[in-house]
Amino acid sequence: MSAKRLYAAVAACAVLVSLGALWNRFAWDDTFIILGSDLVRSPSGWWRAFASPYWPPELGGFLYRPLTVATYVLDWRVDGAVWFHAVNLLWHAAVSVLVTLLTRRWAGDAAALVAGVMFAVHPVHVEAVANVVGRAELMAAAFTLLSVYAAIERRSAAWSAACWVLGLLCKESAAVAPALVVTAWALGVGRPSRREAVLFGACWLGAGAAYLIVRELVLHPYAQFMTIASVFVGQHPAAVRLTALAALADVTRLLLFPLTLRADYAPNERTVVVTPLDGRFVAGLLCLVAWGALLGLVWRRGRRIEALGLAWIALAYAPVANLLFPIGVLLAERTLYLPSVGLALAAGALAKNLRGRPLALLVGGVGVLGGARTALRVPVWRSTLSVTLSVLQDSPQSYVGPMTMGAFYFEQGRADKVIEASRIAESIFPFDARPYLMEAHAALKLKHPRLADSLLARADRLCNPCQGVYAAQAANARRLGDTAVAEALLAHARRLGRP
Repeated sequence: MSAKRLYAAVAACAVLVSLGALWNRFAWDDTFIILGSDLVRSPSGWWRAFASPYWPPELGGFLYRPLTVATYVLDWRVDGAVWFHAVNLLWHAAVSVLVTLLTRRWAGDAAALVAGVMFAVHPVHVEAVANVVGRAELMAAAFTLLSVYAAIERRSAAWSAACWVLGLLCKESAAVAPALVVTAWALGVGRPSRREAVLFGACWLGAGAAYLIVRELVLHPYAQFMTIASVFVGQHPAAVRLTALAALADVTRLLLFPLTLRADYAPNERTVVVTPLDGRFVAGLLCLVAWGALLGLVWRRGRRIEALGLAWIALAYAPVANLLFPIGVLLAERTLYLPSVGLALAAGALAKNLRGRPLALLVGGVGVLGGARTALRVPVWRSTLSVTLSVLQDSPQSYVGPMTMGAFYFEQGRADKVIEASRIAESIFPFDARPYLMEAHAALKLKHPRLADSLLARADRLCNPCQGVYAAQAANARRLGDTAVAEALLAHARRLGRP
């Protein structure tokens, strides 16, 4: 198979299995980051995005991903949800081709075909591809791969640093690009001279420093809004690490056997691990030990590309693993998009000597099984309601399902149902202020001020300060036309000395 046909086949697989996303609408976080953003709707938003946070300021102003937002602004000028999803499909196809390109360079055509098809159809990618805001993962992965390609294949420090910064402007996960390159060098893949290595280091250092300065200037006014995953709130750092290690069992399952997929892994679907005697911690630790043993085995046997693929998984997952520092989620399938490149690379390299019928059977089996699971999962992201119903079914112990259902009842004007759903969420996980604020909003709407006051008091005990959640609930109240409720929530926050 010629190189062009190989890349075209992989791109076609990537588009075909996720084609159902074209029928999806804006769902889940799309409603806040795209539909709820003044930047996206403004013609000048494409450049103003570089001086603005990713999340709208009234919802906390989290994160800095201006290049991703700039693409939303351009998409808004073109068409509606169909166009947004079509662009996501093109980004996924491009990343799949880049995975194929690198694997072909390092391990040959057979390896590239296996790696490309595996990555293109992997079911764990559905959240990143079928939900519009998953584009941050796609773009960051594309520029990370380009940065690695520029460093190893083209030996261009300038282009590698430029692509790295572009990836960082899409999502913070691109920060691992230099580590991926250095690991490849250490394994003997495209190792540079000492002078070249110094030049690469200088370019990366300068580019990274510039990015950090700009990011700090933009996000500094919103520093008080930063948050961590609900499961980690109030927990000792040791418990955070134990829980993060336990999550490696889920990560392993999702990469190798992605039959069961979830849109949410929040409490109590996943709870904190407080002792190393917990079976979940033992399972996660065994997965880590197995990965380390496999890495050592392929390294001793001189399988450099397989070793690079295994190391890639760990390096790409490290920033979101909650081991180095806690982040806003315990586990999310979208965060495995870049780590899965390593899996595809290692699997392709292992199959590099296959030819003829065995190769066709392997590629066909991966394509059919992975493609079928992906195609069946894509419609889950059709709307916020479909995702919420999925959470209620797939993660029945999570408080996020009923909490989000409460938000849906707000849209229907059913404040009584909001109270009911909020109380279910509170009974599952009584340590998040948001369900209490949501119920207080509904109580104020129903003219029950005493109930609202008691709920706000509970919320105040759970988060101090609560700028982000108060601002978010007040913004939602305004959007729903409940101006008096919004003013009451903000007045309560001001009385407590909060902006």
